[in-house]
Amino acid sequence: MGSGHWSTDVYAARASYRASTGASAFAYSDGGATKVHADLDPFGVTARESRDSGDHPESLAIGVLFDVTGSMGNVPRTLQTKLPDLLGLLLRKGYVRDPHILFGAVGDATCDRAPLQIGQFEADNRMDDDLGKILLEGGGGGQMRESYELAMYFMARHTAIDCFEKRGKRGYLFMIGDELAYPKAKRREIAKVIGDERAEDVPIADLVRELQRKYDVYFIIPEGAYHSGSRELTDFWRKLLGQNVLYLDDLDAVCETIALTIGLAEDAIDLDEGLEHLAEAGSDAGASVSRALARLDASRAPVAVSSTPPGLDASGPSATTRLSAVAGNVCPVTA
Repeated sequence: MGSGHWSTDVYAARASYRASTGASAFAYSDGGATKVHADLDPFGVTARESRDSGDHPESLAIGVLFDVTGSMGNVPRTLQTKLPDLLGLLLRKGYVRDPHILFGAVGDATCDRAPLQIGQFEADNRMDDDLGKILLEGGGGGQMRESYELAMYFMARHTAIDCFEKRGKRGYLFMIGDELAYPKAKRREIAKVIGDERAEDVPIADLVRELQRKYDVYFIIPEGAYHSGSRELTDFWRKLLGQNVLYLDDLDAVCETIALTIGLAEDAIDLDEGLEHLAEAGSDAGASVSRALARLDASRAPVAVSSTPPGLDASGPSATTRLSAVAGNVCPVTA
C-alpha cells in the first residue's frame, strides 16, 4: 500500500460536508459498531506493506498506534483533526520525502471487543478513512494495562516496509497511551487476535528488541491522563525504550510532536528550527512540543539506519541526505 497523494482540499471538503450534514468523522464507531471493522482486523493478515512506487520512490513507514479506552478515547479524534498539520510539516517542510502512515488502536485482549485494530500504510486520504473505521472502545479492564505487546508483535512480524528491506533504514513507530503493556505476548492471545499459532509466549523485552531492528520506537504519555503520574508507568516504558518515552502536556499537540520527532531523527531540523516551523504555520503547540522533545533534542543521534539486510549491496554513498523545501518543491541536500 502507499500509492496516491495526500490532498488537503479533499480533507477540507469532507470536513465541510460532515459539518453541514451533522455526520461524524468516526461514523463506524459512532453508528453503534460492536466489533473491529473488517478493514482493520489483524486476524490472518500476512503483512501490512509500505512499498516504494513511482509516486513514492523513497517510502518511509510511520506507524501511529494509540489506546482508545478510558481517558485516551479522544486521541483518534485529535489525530483526525490535526492530520493536515502532520502531513504539512512532514512534506512541505521537507522532513520526509515519501511518508506512508499507518494508524491503529490498542485495547485489552483480556476483556475488550477490539484488542487490536491495524490500518494500512497510506500516503493519501485513505489514512483518514482508516481513522474513521476505528472502534472507539471506551472501556478498559481497570488493571492499568493494555495489550501493547500484541501491537508490537504485529508490527515486528506482520509488516513489510521497503525503507528497511531495500535501504536498511528503520521506519518510525509511535505508541500513545497511559498504561503498561503486559509482560509477554501470550500465545493464546496471539492465536485469537492475530491468527499465529505459537508454541510459547513471547516476552515483551524480546519483542522490543525485535521491533527496534525495523522501527525507531517511541511511547508518548499524555500528562493529565488517568495514570500519567504513575512512577510505575514511567519506569516500565523507560526500561524498555529509554529516552524515547515522551511526556506531552497538551494532547492537542500530538501531531506536531510526532512530526518534529521525525524531523529530529531524520536530521532534517534541530528543535529550534522545528519550533520556528510551528510558529510559521500558526500553531500554538510550540511550548508543549518543546517540553516534550527537549531531552530528545539534547541527546540527538545520527539518522536511524540499520545494517543492510542480507543480499543487498551495501556499496554507494553513505552521506546523510537532508530534505529541503525550496520554492514549494522538495529537493535533496547532501549533508
